[in-house]
Amino acid sequence: MMKSVSAWKQELSSGAHAARLAALYCCAPEETPAQAARYEAVLNGLDATFGPHAEAGLYSAPGRTEIGGNHTDHQHGRVLAGSVNIDMIAAAAPNTLNQLRVQSEGYDLCVIGLDDLAARKEEENTTLSLLRGECEAFRQRGAKLAGLDVYISSNVPKGSGVSSSAAFEVLIGVILNDCFMTDKVSPIEIAQIGQWAENVYFGKPCGLMDQMASSVGNIITIDFADPAHPDVEPVAVDFSKAGLALCILDSCADHADLTDEYAAVPAECRAVAAVCGGEVLRDVPFETFLAKLPECRKQCGDRAVLRAFHIYADNDRVAKQVAALREGDFDTFLRLVNESGHSSWEYLQNVIPAGYKEHQEMGVTIAAAKHYLNGKGAVRVHGGGFAGTAQAFVPVEMLADFKAHMEAILGEGRCHVLNIRPEGGAVL
Repeated sequence: MMKSVSAWKQELSSGAHAARLAALYCCAPEETPAQAARYEAVLNGLDATFGPHAEAGLYSAPGRTEIGGNHTDHQHGRVLAGSVNIDMIAAAAPNTLNQLRVQSEGYDLCVIGLDDLAARKEEENTTLSLLRGECEAFRQRGAKLAGLDVYISSNVPKGSGVSSSAAFEVLIGVILNDCFMTDKVSPIEIAQIGQWAENVYFGKPCGLMDQMASSVGNIITIDFADPAHPDVEPVAVDFSKAGLALCILDSCADHADLTDEYAAVPAECRAVAAVCGGEVLRDVPFETFLAKLPECRKQCGDRAVLRAFHIYADNDRVAKQVAALREGDFDTFLRLVNESGHSSWEYLQNVIPAGYKEHQEMGVTIAAAKHYLNGKGAVRVHGGGFAGTAQAFVPVEMLADFKAHMEAILGEGRCHVLNIRPEGGAVL
């Protein structure tokens, strides 16, 4: 929704949007001035970068936390995920250049012409590819694209496992949807557009969980049995009422050079499925997989077989986690979170990259968290793994000491205490 820049600034400084910001950032209205200041800052950044604009829109897309189903999405399985109260925000305004110009704080300016949206091999693994892919996806859906300037700021740590990449994709999707679509697409379709751009233009065979959690918001369980029409259900739960704090632990390991490690997981699982007569593991009954186990080992290797064992088990665990949360059975829920963590490390093998010896940051992070939890709560690898973050559910009475101990090991600010955000991609 476009509005004059001066009107936005007056409303933000006067507290006119305090209730809206309080809902997005899980805080009291009197605690929202810092968030209002972030939006004023992107308006200033927009004009400082591209020149003055008469009007602009303001947008937000949250990071996400994966609660259950580690790497199950790309096998058309089940996941449990939620949006969190850290986000990527943007100010967007029209230009007359027929270009999409995007400036993210701390990064180079990205510019694409809107008259040529074909995928380009030389742009793979770049932001330009994502922008071009999303624009093409919206064009195919009837968007009347026109020149647009976008200025982005984020407090979602890059490489942190709360999926800054999905937040970026959803943010661009929310902006394009608001500015150019007469018949708005749904949050689910915005997520699918982001995944398509990442798969086809960026060149990364990601699943859909990250984009879906950021776009749809709150806590949701998703069944990807029909990936074109995923079954999305809300799961009403308040971890604070259960005496639990959600912590994301930054292992300090960078996953920028680990694309091959991530790509190998779905590739190996699909190879096992192919031996068993399916495209993905969800197509193959577990009993068929067991019957074909010798053949799978011979053709795909033992790591692929172990990864398949994890996918089957974690897919079942998601349904049990959802049932436990809906029944208020947090002891069972925490046990299942720990089981998922053990399975990811032992079978999926996405904690330590193959061949790494001196650098095993994720393993150390999980080991330390387990030590300080001392049998309470739960901890697991979070998201894609290999680097990035671990997730911990910490009893609130232990939170202060836990945070202090973990940050003494990982560094100050590396233990993020988060809340579940009730809304996904948003137009302010």
